[in-house]
Amino acid sequence: MAIFELFSKRQKKLRGEVPDVYQYENIDQNFRVRVIHIIRDTIGCEGLYSNKVYEEIHKILCKEYGVFTLKEYAESDFSAVFDYFLNEKNYEICLDIIELAFSVIDGHVRENEWDFDNATGTIQKPDDAISELNLRFKESGIGYQFESGELIRVDSQYVHSEVVKPVLHLLGKNKEYAGANDEFLSAHEHYRHKRYKECLNDCLKSFESLMKAIHEKHAWAYNQNDTAKKLINSCLTNGLVPEYLQNQFSSVRILLESGIPTVRNKEGGHGQGTEITVVPEHLASYTLHLTATNLLFLVNCEEKYS
Repeated sequence: MAIFELFSKRQKKLRGEVPDVYQYENIDQNFRVRVIHIIRDTIGCEGLYSNKVYEEIHKILCKEYGVFTLKEYAESDFSAVFDYFLNEKNYEICLDIIELAFSVIDGHVRENEWDFDNATGTIQKPDDAISELNLRFKESGIGYQFESGELIRVDSQYVHSEVVKPVLHLLGKNKEYAGANDEFLSAHEHYRHKRYKECLNDCLKSFESLMKAIHEKHAWAYNQNDTAKKLINSCLTNGLVPEYLQNQFSSVRILLESGIPTVRNKEGGHGQGTEITVVPEHLASYTLHLTATNLLFLVNCEEKYS
């Protein structure tokens, strides 16, 4: 369903009453209600197929949270899940519910679209639902987007649209990059939950996995325990980066070698000794986006490699 530019919304924009900085921990009530509308328009509210979906969502959440029901004496599984969603104070649990519901939309509903169209009277397609959710996040100044089956934290809309989203698309469409894609998504998951050391570790794993996958694709010799530095040198030696680019960007090797691996080794890798090391959020954000940039660069180089 289209997002309407109502008079009141246009006036707020004219007055500058729109969020220009993302926040991450306040999932306001109006946004929650809009999310429920999107879900109901896409899965349906009453009917055999929609009821089974809400029953499954309810069961998954109850099992994961260690409870028997999300709401005593609820009229339906839909009511149990979304009444709970509307009243929950923990923002991460709210995001859990959004992510789970839209994962179902992206998977099960998409795969059985004909059944949902004809049996539940839904009025919105999965792609449109996901697009609307992401627009609602942006409109509300809440820094998340649903990409590749899960919620991704967004620090910069420009970086997300120009770097993170394209690299997720490229990694996701190539089966040989499945390991790198999984580790990059895991890094985002750690980042969203403020596990910054784990985020750095998975950034490096993703970076190395992509280079190993490229080596295997082209039958270049390497060892499974090769460090990032060795893999980078091998990629350049084998001409993954064209000679004219190596000459023009003489710092490519230095940038790649001193970027992700160094940050990870200094802040997130190895034993921390007697002092507890704390990885700051801004460093994790920088590393995550640096990883995305380098993954995108290497994948694009590989696509043009001959």
